[in-house]
Amino acid sequence: MEASAAESSNSNFRKGLQSGLSIAIGYFPIALTFGLLSKTTGLSFYETVLMSLVVFAGASQYMSLSLLAAGTNPILIVLTTFIVNIRHLLMSASLNAKVEDEKIWKKAVYAFGITDETFSVMATKDQTVSTGFAFGVILISYLSWVVNSGIGFIIGAALPKVLQEGMTVALYAMFIGLLVPSMKKSFKVVFLAGLAAFFNSFFFFYKILGTGWAIIISTILSAVIVEVVETMKRKRGLEANE
Repeated sequence: MEASAAESSNSNFRKGLQSGLSIAIGYFPIALTFGLLSKTTGLSFYETVLMSLVVFAGASQYMSLSLLAAGTNPILIVLTTFIVNIRHLLMSASLNAKVEDEKIWKKAVYAFGITDETFSVMATKDQTVSTGFAFGVILISYLSWVVNSGIGFIIGAALPKVLQEGMTVALYAMFIGLLVPSMKKSFKVVFLAGLAAFFNSFFFFYKILGTGWAIIISTILSAVIVEVVETMKRKRGLEANE
């Protein structure tokens, strides 16, 4: 009986690795670029790999690089990262209803590896998500991100000094590349991004807040305003249908 359970677990783990392979391949260029940019930002090889090991969140790590380059207080960087990744709490709650019953510590371990991509793979699975499958998806994705971050740093270190300094521009290009596709799909995202940019520029221009606090407050204010507007629109729509 125990042997059968172990075989089933191994089978689910292999299926998880197979399902996560596409994520691992997709992470390759993004993690590589992160490692390269972290070198130009001034991080060491060990700091770069450690950030990927501990944070494992692409957008937040890129944001951290820009905040580090601006000399932002570390506490503000952590707080900003928390706000950006707060959606993961909802993802975890959603997946909790789909995964098999398991010990809390095991769920806590693989919950660390929930990203937009791993969540999508597990959430769209037809059957209940087994622990083995979850670990398989997350392990191969995690290894790809961490290993390729390190490789990117090594490649960045081998580049001429002039190219290393010029690569800082790629950090802003990456943010634009992440934002534009979402803006093309939804006017709400356009409004949110524009509002956040306005608040951040206002705080920065008039020196009301430092870089870290300006980003945090701008993000919160924009999100609240957009949601209030959306709620009012839905309420008017319901009243019109009555």
